[in-house]
Order: sequence, then C-alpha cells, then structure tokens
Amino acid sequence: VQLVESGGGLVQPGGSLRLSCAAAGRDFDFSIHTMGWFRQAPGEERDFVSAISWSDESPRYANSVKGRFTISRDNTRNTVFLQMNNLKPEDTATYYCATSTFTMATSEGFYDSWGQGIQVAVSS
Repeated sequence: VQLVESGGGLVQPGGSLRLSCAAAGRDFDFSIHTMGWFRQAPGEERDFVSAISWSDESPRYANSVKGRFTISRDNTRNTVFLQMNNLKPEDTATYYCATSTFTMATSEGFYDSWGQGIQVAVSS
C-alpha cells in the first residue's frame, strides 16, 4: 500500500493545519484498517499522535494533542485526516500516517505501512 501525506507547512502559533493521508494499493482494503498519525521532531524519537479504527469509534490521542487535534477518515476516499488547531511550536515535526491491522494501536510496532512524512513547522 502507498500512503501519501499532504497539507503540511509553516504556520504561526495558534494557527491550524489539516493533514491528509491518501492510501492506495492493489488489494488494500482501507476500510478495515486502523489509521494512525505519528510525528518525529528533530533529534527525537517518533511518537504516537492519534489513531482511528475502521469504525471511527473512540479515536485515541496523545495527551499532548488532546483537545486540539481531531482525527477523522473517509472510507469512500481512502483518506484519513488530522485537523490540528491551536498549534504550538512544540508541534513542529515530521508527521507520518500509517496503517495497522490491530484495532486502535498506539505503538508504531503495530503499524506495517508508512507514508513518507510531511513537515509541519509552527513558528512566529
């Protein structure tokens, strides 16, 4: 499966961005996979941000983004979104989307396909 992220960029603190991740692949059934977002800041490990199950039930979020980020998915478009509001400088990172066959996985070890990543920079 190929995952392609889009929507990143430079934004001022307090601003918003909406990331998208489109999945494509022969015999890949997007609708049955958990989709996750992770991020990696320079010099840091890659961290879990959010995940959404195939049924959209009870999305999970890292404590650092709860109340500011919202994950959603459109199974008709094979796309997962991450709406990021009230962005902070500490949100600056490369953001990755990934797929998992494990329901609501939050550890990257449970994800088997990854996008190439997209840069998000929050700075005044």
